[in-house]
Amino acid sequence: MTLLLVHWAVLLSAFAGLWFLALFCLLPVGLGEVDRESGAPNSPQLLKKMGLATGIAVPLWVIFYALIAAHILAL
Repeated sequence: MTLLLVHWAVLLSAFAGLWFLALFCLLPVGLGEVDRESGAPNSPQLLKKMGLATGIAVPLWVIFYALIAAHILAL
């Protein structure tokens, strides 16, 4: 039971790490015009970037899971 819990905790944290890494890489992309007073972008398009981050993180996570399932990587 403990091993199964550790297995899923590692998989969940790996997905979260990949997702946040992809999101932080995408944040400066396509900012467009910036408000001179506050310095914030007028249209940051965060939902679009979160969707792209998910689209990047899912295949990477599947590869990570496949490597674990094939016993190439060990927990």
